[in-house]
Amino acid sequence: MLDLILCVDDDPITLMLCKMVISRSDFAKEIITAQNGEEALHYFDDLKLNNLGNDINKYPLLIFLDLNMPVMGGWEFLDHFSKEEYRTQFKDCKVIVLSSTIDPDDINKAKTYPMVLDFLSKPISKEMLEDLKTILT
Repeated sequence: MLDLILCVDDDPITLMLCKMVISRSDFAKEIITAQNGEEALHYFDDLKLNNLGNDINKYPLLIFLDLNMPVMGGWEFLDHFSKEEYRTQFKDCKVIVLSSTIDPDDINKAKTYPMVLDFLSKPISKEMLEDLKTILT
């Protein structure tokens, strides 16, 4: 079981479903949410400001990330989060892209980001989480 995960999605129903499925499957102790990539980056920036970026117990080791969001989408978030300033402090943080699209171009593009573990189709399910447990351990 992970201590902390972050779900980034602009749809409140998707976030609620994500939290519910994760809670029921004992996948993580704590689930935090952000409504877009910019909000998620602010979260990590706050961790850096408070010198918590080097403490693996203080940041999420897994992010479930939607691609299509207003303000800052998933691709833009990944571009920022790939920069050295984030990767050096949050190197253990991995990303699962959760999207309603199954466009092969999106899947291939996601593979170019080293922190992306997988590309899954929404909605998240207990079975998906069971499969992820084997990848993460």
